Amino acid sequence: MIFVATIRVLPKSEVRDPQGEAVRGALRSLGLAVSEVRTGKEIVVTFEAADETAARDAVRVMGTELLANPVIEDYAYELKEGAPA
Repeated sequence: MIFVATIRVLPKSEVRDPQGEAVRGALRSLGLAVSEVRTGKEIVVTFEAADETAARDAVRVMGTELLANPVIEDYAYELKEGAPA
């Protein structure tokens, strides 16, 4: 089966986010009442797995072993069945 995982990686809440702070300042300079900005990355992966359980296991490996640094980042994901390319 083909799956598409959308993985979002953000700094942990207790970790300072200088890029987010810069974006917040820029948005405020535009006159917007922004209280907080957290920046991160979104990775979309299309892959094959035997079933949804195997796909979820694969995404957990992607997140914990490569895409997110577990010391300073958290990740969340959405998983959908996809059509073959």
